[in-house]
Amino acid sequence: MSTRRDFLTIISLLSVEAVAQSIGSPASADAASDRPKPGDVLVAVDATSPVALEPKDIPAGGPPVRAWPMDPVDKVVRSGTRLNKLLVLRLDPSTLVGDTRDRAADGVVAYSAFCPHAGCDVTGWLADQAVIECVCHASHYDPRDAAAVIGGPATRPLPALPLKLVDGKFVVAKPFTSRVGIVPG
Repeated sequence: MSTRRDFLTIISLLSVEAVAQSIGSPASADAASDRPKPGDVLVAVDATSPVALEPKDIPAGGPPVRAWPMDPVDKVVRSGTRLNKLLVLRLDPSTLVGDTRDRAADGVVAYSAFCPHAGCDVTGWLADQAVIECVCHASHYDPRDAAAVIGGPATRPLPALPLKLVDGKFVVAKPFTSRVGIVPG
């Protein structure tokens, strides 16, 4: 005959098992929300089918192409969070400053499209100045110099995502250079 203690023990064990299954293993986690990983390829946000971006897909001098990272093996586009959205831009390699040169692939740089000031999507491009703009509060970023803030209320640059070219495709070389998201002032 079962006692109340036996019943509670069984319920506790079942609860622990259910929680463990809901958490899952890292392999079963939501891969679409995972941060970009070295080896991921870049795909255009507005593409009808995800195809890895090549140098010909990024116009010289802008405007930026909006992209997502994608696991090249599983073909999972990491679009499960806005924090993974990227701005991919081709610049003259001779104009790149410091670390930007090392993070670029053939003059192509990638930055987070998530403004660290208020979390808006960074969508603006000032072609005459070759400057990235967050249109919410007019923060301006210099893509040639590690997306340094050159105007507006933002206090830190857009995080960069280092790239490399592999078999003619843009591939994530390293994780973001800094935390993506809003940084309290």
